[in-house]
Amino acid sequence: MAFYKRLGFKVVLDFGEGMESREMADAFNLKSARIRGVHLRLGDAEHSTRIDLLQFLGPVATQKPYSELNHLGVARTCLKTDDIHKDYSELKQEGFYFLSEPKRLPGTAVTIACFTDPDGVFLELLEGDF
Repeated sequence: MAFYKRLGFKVVLDFGEGMESREMADAFNLKSARIRGVHLRLGDAEHSTRIDLLQFLGPVATQKPYSELNHLGVARTCLKTDDIHKDYSELKQEGFYFLSEPKRLPGTAVTIACFTDPDGVFLELLEGDF
């Protein structure tokens, strides 16, 4: 959670030490589901970007996240920034793992940089617009 707070997200709902229900397990297509979770929002507006971070306390996840970005499914989350070079520099200095320095996409006004969260989930910073 501290990682996402550092990126500017604010906690809007915290499930505390965890919760468990048959309905939640059914919704996740699991035999059981005991989770610790928080809802985080980027910005204060009602329709701002939200992330629902879940830690499965039971059953505990045993697999690793995608090892490469060219994987089927939701491979990364993209976060827009106004100053990618400043953010990259600060986050890199704090020990965030980046795949490369920011790169300008040819023929666009867009610069991107991909990095991982503490669990190895891919994220992307994007500055500019298509």
